[in-house]
Amino acid sequence: MIRSRAHFGAHVRLLRRARGMTQDMLAERSGLSTDTIRRLEYDSFSPSLETLRKLSLGLDLMLSTVFFSFELGERDLARELVDMLGRRSPDEIELATGVLRLLFAELDRRKKPG
Repeated sequence: MIRSRAHFGAHVRLLRRARGMTQDMLAERSGLSTDTIRRLEYDSFSPSLETLRKLSLGLDLMLSTVFFSFELGERDLARELVDMLGRRSPDEIELATGVLRLLFAELDRRKKPG
């Protein structure tokens, strides 16, 4: 489904809020101005590819993930997780994997009856 530009700003806002970021925080992380983030979220201009690239870096996502989730109409959490890991060192990925294994084991333990 092709979504209108008017929905893209709401999508950006959803991604930002899902990360617990303010517009100021996203602006700082992306190298964009707070005004640019605000205008993006309220669809008051058509951003350039470079602006979108910076935005995706600030969100810790690949630009393709931003577009894919926009077209999908919802966040793709598995793809977001892969993007987060893609920017980490092998040691950090190993640590994150260990933490996830422990978390999933605990979740499985809590599901078992008794």
